[in-house]
Amino acid sequence: MLSKELVAASTTTLILSILSEGDCYGYALIQRVQELSDGEILWSEGMLYPVLHWMEKEKLIESEWREGDLGRKRKYYRLCKAGTKALQQEQKQWMTVHSTLIKLWNPKPSSI
Repeated sequence: MLSKELVAASTTTLILSILSEGDCYGYALIQRVQELSDGEILWSEGMLYPVLHWMEKEKLIESEWREGDLGRKRKYYRLCKAGTKALQQEQKQWMTVHSTLIKLWNPKPSSI
């Protein structure tokens, strides 16, 4: 299980990345993250929806109510242009962190 701090730091990036695949409703976001992380990242609805509301307020995403497969209405979220731009920035930042950690954890042998 990942630390709460790491999960919190990655939440926006994960949501933006999943929504870049297409529109999605909240519970499906939770399931997708769990699937992608092999069960290591477990989100609750109580954690997710405040983030989605904040992202909507910031105009990174937008939502609309649609009828689901079983006839129930669900709120679907999708990326806005600002969200796509934010995702590109987030990807760059996370790749910088990733490559830095790889260098630290897999150092090249010194040539002495």
